[in-house]
Amino acid sequence: MNFNECIALMKADYRRYVNGNQIGSKFLRFMKIYYLERGFRYTVWLRLASISGILGIVPKLVLHHLQSKFGIQIHSCTKIGGGLYIGHGVGIIIYPKTIIGENVNISQFLTIGSNFGTPAIIEDNVYIGPNVCLVENVRIGSRSKIGAGAVVTKDIPPYSVAAGVPAKVIKIVEKE
Repeated sequence: MNFNECIALMKADYRRYVNGNQIGSKFLRFMKIYYLERGFRYTVWLRLASISGILGIVPKLVLHHLQSKFGIQIHSCTKIGGGLYIGHGVGIIIYPKTIIGENVNISQFLTIGSNFGTPAIIEDNVYIGPNVCLVENVRIGSRSKIGAGAVVTKDIPPYSVAAGVPAKVIKIVEKE
C-alpha cells in the first residue's frame, strides 16, 4: 500500500470515530479521539504499518508494542477496507489472510481463525458483537449482524442477524 492510500483509509476510519462530532478544530478532535479510543489508536498504527518500504518500519515497531499492550493481533498485511471501527480494543485476534470490507464494526474478544489457511471474508457494513468466533472459510454477507458469543461455522447471507452456538440466522433485515 502506498502513503496516499493509507491516508485515505485513515480518514475513513476517523470519520467513523468522529460520527459527526464537529466540536473544535480537526486536529484537536483527532488528538482527543486518538488518546481516548484505544481502537482508533491501534487502527492508525495498523494503517501506517501497512505502508510498503522504509516508511512502514517505525510504525511496525509501534504496532508490535500496541499489540502486546492492548491484546489485539491484526497483521499489517490483512486486507481491511476503510471505516474500520474497533469498539473496545482488547482481546482481538484476526488471521492475517482475512478480508474485511468497508465500515465494519468489531467488538472485544473477537477471534477469526483458520486451521487450513482459508480466510474468512467479511463484507461491507457488518457488525460483529463481543466474544464472537469465526471459524475457517466463512463469508459474512453485507449489512449483517453477528450477536454476542456466536460461533460462526457457516456462511451468513447478506442482511441477516445471526446468533448462537453454532450461529444460525434468526432474522432477515429488510434492505434499505
